[in-house]
Amino acid sequence: MLTVVYVAPDLPAAERLKGVLEDEGIMATVRPVGAGKRRNYYEILVSELEAEEAQEILCRSMGF
Repeated sequence: MLTVVYVAPDLPAAERLKGVLEDEGIMATVRPVGAGKRRNYYEILVSELEAEEAQEILCRSMGF
């Protein structure tokens, strides 16, 4: 089962963070939030089993 670990404000940011996770060996998926032309945000999803590790990786990559 997939779970959302981050919501990015735009597609380039989502793709960059997906790459950060994949560089660490975590498979990630990007999915737009919303319907039609109002897709302003993008969810980053990973396996539920890797969610905690993924969040730690993302926090480190953003300097938190």
